[in-house]
Amino acid sequence: MSWKPGDRRERSDAMIRVDQAGEYGATRIYAGQLAVLGDRHPAARAIHHMAAQEERHRAFFDRMIVERGVRPTLLQPFWTVAGFALGAATAAMGPDAAMACTAAVETEIDKHYAEQLEELGDSDPELSAAIADFQAEEVEHREHALAAGAENTIGYPILSGAIRLGCRLAIAAAKRI
Repeated sequence: MSWKPGDRRERSDAMIRVDQAGEYGATRIYAGQLAVLGDRHPAARAIHHMAAQEERHRAFFDRMIVERGVRPTLLQPFWTVAGFALGAATAAMGPDAAMACTAAVETEIDKHYAEQLEELGDSDPELSAAIADFQAEEVEHREHALAAGAENTIGYPILSGAIRLGCRLAIAAAKRI
């Protein structure tokens, strides 16, 4: 059977590519937050926990890229800098803003993963199971961030909206580039 543009393999490859990039970006956001807040800040323990989960997610997608021969995004160097800068900038605004960043990112990732699960259906049980597992953890991150004061950030709707838009743009770019 020959490959055709738009076939199921191409769609699952794009999912793996964008999810690996997103999870890598999340680890960079948390690294930026921790670089500013430090390990002794009361929020550091929760951030370390979320970062460890994101690292586990990234490792899964790294493995999938290798096993399935998926081309990773060419934007990885950009995510390295942009993710760290976003985390550092929001943490510099204060711990509530760092949590606002987490809430915004995880809101978009929850939607993104839900869309992927719907598209996958039962066509790729391994990928679907991982995405469902990771989605549940991303929702936990969002709920923690909201409980920790994300919405107390001055200008929260604007900050959240800008970060969410950036996430949507990053997802669209990583699918293709």
